[in-house]
Amino acid sequence: MPGEPTVHRMTRRRTILACATAGLTVVGVAAQPAAAHPVPTASVRLLALNDFHGNLEPPSGSSGRAIDENGKTVDAGGAAYIAAHLKQLRDRDTLTVAQGDLVGASPLISAAYHDEPSVQFMGDIGVTASAVGNHEFDEGYQELMRLQNGGCHPVDGCSPAGKWRGAEFDYLGANVLLKKNDRPAIRPWTIRRVNGVRVGFIGVVTKTTPSIVTAEGIKDLKFEDEVAAANRAARELKRRHVRAMVLLVHEGDQVKADERPDECGTVPGAGTRIAQQADPEIDMVLSGHTHQQYICSVKDPKGDPRLFSSGSSFGRVITEVNLKVNRRTGDIVRSSVKGDNHVVTRDVAPDPATEKFVQTWKERVSTIADKPIGKITADLTRTPSGAGETALGDVIADAQLAGTKDLGAQVALMNPGGVRTDLTYAASGSEGDGVVTYGEAFAVQPFSNVMGVTSLTGAQLDALLEQQWTSAGEKILQPSANLHFAIDRSKAAGDRVSAITIGGAPVDPSATYKVAANNFLLGGGDGFTVFTEGTGQVLGAIDLDTFVSYFEAQGTVTPPALDRISGQ
Repeated sequence: MPGEPTVHRMTRRRTILACATAGLTVVGVAAQPAAAHPVPTASVRLLALNDFHGNLEPPSGSSGRAIDENGKTVDAGGAAYIAAHLKQLRDRDTLTVAQGDLVGASPLISAAYHDEPSVQFMGDIGVTASAVGNHEFDEGYQELMRLQNGGCHPVDGCSPAGKWRGAEFDYLGANVLLKKNDRPAIRPWTIRRVNGVRVGFIGVVTKTTPSIVTAEGIKDLKFEDEVAAANRAARELKRRHVRAMVLLVHEGDQVKADERPDECGTVPGAGTRIAQQADPEIDMVLSGHTHQQYICSVKDPKGDPRLFSSGSSFGRVITEVNLKVNRRTGDIVRSSVKGDNHVVTRDVAPDPATEKFVQTWKERVSTIADKPIGKITADLTRTPSGAGETALGDVIADAQLAGTKDLGAQVALMNPGGVRTDLTYAASGSEGDGVVTYGEAFAVQPFSNVMGVTSLTGAQLDALLEQQWTSAGEKILQPSANLHFAIDRSKAAGDRVSAITIGGAPVDPSATYKVAANNFLLGGGDGFTVFTEGTGQVLGAIDLDTFVSYFEAQGTVTPPALDRISGQ
C-alpha cells in the first residue's frame, strides 16, 4: 500500500525547481467563522497540471493559446515555460501534482518513445502524484505499469536515453480495479509530508474510460464510480489518521465561451457531481479531462465550501492552491484555501535545462518527423459544417477506405475525437508552405489504432449513425466520399438520420455492407456500440500508416467539399 515519502524525494527535482514567490491574485473558497482561539497552522502550496498530452514543445495554433486574467488571448504552454513559471510560483512548502492525461495523443517528440520523455519531464519538474487519465491507457494497462515501474518497451526496446527507470511520481487510480478479484489495479492514494504535516492524495479517473479507450488494453480492468472509490480511499486515509485530503480527478465540466482562468462559468456535469458528492473529509477537488479552466467553490455533503478547479490543457495553465493545515488536528482549514489559475505565458525566459532536454529529444526524432509525405493546397481543418462534417475528417475517412480496400471495405467512418489537430498550409518549419511532414501527420493521428473492417446490415448502419447523439452530446462520424446521409436535429434522437446512400445507391436495410473503422470504434468506443454487432471482422494496418500512404499516393490533397452530410 502507499507509503509516506517526503516532498523532496528527488535531489534532481530540487536542482530544477528553484524557490521564488510572486505576488498573487487569488480566488478563495467562501470564508468560515474564525476560531475563538487561534491554533498553530502549517502553510502549504499546491501546484497542479492536467491534460499535458506530451506537449514538450510549445503547442501551435489554437492549442497553444489561452485566455488570460485580462480576457486577452495569449500564446501559452511549452515545457521550458512550464518549468520557468513553476520556479516563480514554488516555495519551500510546495507539492506539485497532476490530474491525468499527462501522456497519450502526444506529439511525435514524445509518442515516438512511448511518452517516456514526457513522464521524465513531469518528474523533473517535481510532480509527486497524478491521477491516471483515460489516455494513460491508450497503449494498455501493462504499458502504463511499465511507465510507472520501469523497463524497456517490450517491442521497440530501449529509447536512445537507455533503460527506462520508471516514473518519479505515483500514478493514482482508486476506481481502477482488477476484474478477477476487485483489488486495486493502481495505487489508490498516497501520503506526502510537507512543512511538518501530512497530506493525502486520492486519484480517480472518469468512469467512462471503457467507452473512450481501446477495449483490448483494459480487458482485465473495471472502472468503478468515481465518488464511491474516492470515499473508500478517504476512509482508508482517515484510518491512518490523515485528515488533510485532496482528490485528483480526471473528470470535469465544460465552461461558457471565453471564460477567464479564475472564473467559475462551469456548466454543472460529471465534475460538479463528483465535487459535490465526494466524502466531506476531502477538502478540495482538482480536476481535468475537459480541457477547461475554472476556479469554483461547491458545497460538500455537509454543506461546507470546497474548492473545485481545473487548469485547461497542453501545459497552458498551472493551478496554484494555497492552504493552511491545523497542526493539532491535521485537517485543512477550509477558510484558508485559495485557488488561482496562472496562464503559462511565453513572455518569460524559458528554463535553460528544460530547453536543452526538449531539444535533445527533438533532434532524436527529427529524421522521422521532418520527412515530407505529400502536399495540401489549403488548410485541412477540423472546423465543422452546420451538419458537423469537417474537411480533415473527410480526408482521413478517404484514406482509411483506400487503406482497407484489400480487406473488402466499401465505406469508412472516422470518429471526430480521433482527429487531434489541423493540417495548415503555412510551413511549420523549413519544409515549405503546403508540405505535410510525417510529424504533422502523426500529430493528426497519434493513437496508433489498428484499422479494421466489419460487416453491418443496412439497418445496423442506420442504427449506428443514430448513435451520433447521446445524453453526453453529439459526435458526428466523418464519412468517406462514397457515403452520404442527411440529419435533422429537430427530430427525436433515434430518428434523425435519413437518405443514406453508398456510391449513390440507397442503402438496403437487409443488405450487408463492409464498413471500415479504427479498432477504437470497432470496439464500441464513443458509444457506437452497434459496431460490436458486426460480423466477420478483419484487421489491417495502423491508422497513421493508411493516412501517410494516402498522402504519398495522392501527392497533393485538396480540401474536399463538405457535402457528404446534409441537413442541420
